[in-house]
Amino acid sequence: MADTVNQSLEMIDGVSNAFSPLISNIVVAVLILLLGLIIGKLSGNLVRRALNEVQLDKSLRSAVKIKFSVEKAIGSLVSYMIYFVAVILSLNKLGLTAAIITILAFIIVLIITISFLLTVRDFFPNLLGGMRIKNGMFSEGDEIQIREVKGKVISSGFLETRIMTPYKEEVIIPNSVFNKRQVIVRRKPQKNKDRQASQ
Repeated sequence: MADTVNQSLEMIDGVSNAFSPLISNIVVAVLILLLGLIIGKLSGNLVRRALNEVQLDKSLRSAVKIKFSVEKAIGSLVSYMIYFVAVILSLNKLGLTAAIITILAFIIVLIITISFLLTVRDFFPNLLGGMRIKNGMFSEGDEIQIREVKGKVISSGFLETRIMTPYKEEVIIPNSVFNKRQVIVRRKPQKNKDRQASQ
């Protein structure tokens, strides 16, 4: 019986020794995370106040006409960078850094791929519409009407067409619209043809 009790105690002691480093690592990781959150918040506020003292937003608004708060953006960036470092240090303490970095890299590549595909989704239809326009659908100086928008073509590129309405408003139309909608075109008078006909 004493042997069974001793074996049980040794087994419990072995289990507690095995869990002790894991528990201490978890506690240290949580402390690193909490310290990172506190330091990040304080640092962000300090940076924001320092930039406010030099009136960065006021200077940028008068010079560049920026409407958002650069002071707040830089302060938040500093906070998030410190949060990120704290999370990496916590994960490193738990031995999960490599797995998490691999997952983050996959997520970043996925976001970039989706962004690229969304950009290309609009690019190619606009490019095809631009090619149709360049092949003679209409040209600069022609008057066009597409739905309720009517005006004179002032420029036409491969991705967009700019027209000037009778009210002197410039309207930018993506060229993909010309693939989907009926376009009424009134050609500009041909000066060279008119001169040749009168001679």
